[in-house]
Amino acid sequence: MPETATTLKDVARLAGVHPATASRALNPETRLLVSEETAGRVLTAAAQLGYRPNTVARSLRTKKSHTVGVLIPDLNNPLFPPIVRGLEDRLGSDGYVALIGNTDGDNERELRVIEQMRARNVDGFVLATAHLRNPILAEAAEAGLPVVLVNRMASDYSFPSVTVDNERGVKMAISHLTSLGHQRIGYIAGPQDVSTGLARYRGFQTAMAAAHLEIQPSTVAFARAFSVQEGYRCAKQLLTSGSDCTAVAAGNDMLAIGCYEALEEARLNCPADISVVGFNNMPFIDMLRPPLTTVAFPHYQVGTEAAQLLIELMNGEQGPVKVLYLAPELVVRGSTAPLNSAHPAH
Repeated sequence: MPETATTLKDVARLAGVHPATASRALNPETRLLVSEETAGRVLTAAAQLGYRPNTVARSLRTKKSHTVGVLIPDLNNPLFPPIVRGLEDRLGSDGYVALIGNTDGDNERELRVIEQMRARNVDGFVLATAHLRNPILAEAAEAGLPVVLVNRMASDYSFPSVTVDNERGVKMAISHLTSLGHQRIGYIAGPQDVSTGLARYRGFQTAMAAAHLEIQPSTVAFARAFSVQEGYRCAKQLLTSGSDCTAVAAGNDMLAIGCYEALEEARLNCPADISVVGFNNMPFIDMLRPPLTTVAFPHYQVGTEAAQLLIELMNGEQGPVKVLYLAPELVVRGSTAPLNSAHPAH
């Protein structure tokens, strides 16, 4: 029988059940309302007939589309694909499909994408784009939208979120550099209007204070975005500011790649002249020359944990807001080395 001609009634007739029972058996959310034996019979009949449930018609009845909007700030950043993969796998196991939107860190574009997704009746959102004082979050709260933040946090912890322990990760990176004898350590900070940029810079300040090392204005550069271009600009700023750094920690791996470019242009060798540390351990970062020392965390798990929190929200589960911090791990590679004798510590 052709796929288009197969109806729910056909499935019910073949399985020997009422159409309403067949409908419940075919819907993962209501399958528990029928016996296991009946559900098995209906699913077998549907498979034999090539039946495909009409999800559009179901969404009109139930007001649920079984789609989730996922907003990413930069699809060029290799950090995000494994996070999205984790999201999709966990959402898929509960019958949800992810709609991906790229915002390029643009607030107006983010608002437009969210409005377009809401017009398609998405059941919830996963935002990897949220700024600390983002009006979109206030609107989402007012509208009662299920929202989970990933690799981001709200300043007042008002939304469920999954992120790495950013401060601890940077402290591990700075401890590594000081253990190698570095004292004049520069820092390329990410944007301070997002939680990752702010928390990692705070981690740098705390780690330097713990090592009894002073932070000079000339040793810190603030990036306007987590991008290679901004890493290059900030590294050039550090190199020409008279900071005389022997090591540079970057707010993420993209900034560190930009740092590599600036060092090469200045004919400085990494790590012989300047050691470099990144953050994220994004895919392929070990392919750089030299391979980048960086702070790792389980990207795929960030995605699955965020999806789990959103599923709980969409199912109407009540309780305190959950904020999950995944543990960071320092991965030491070839971009860091002991302080060169050519750079005696002060």
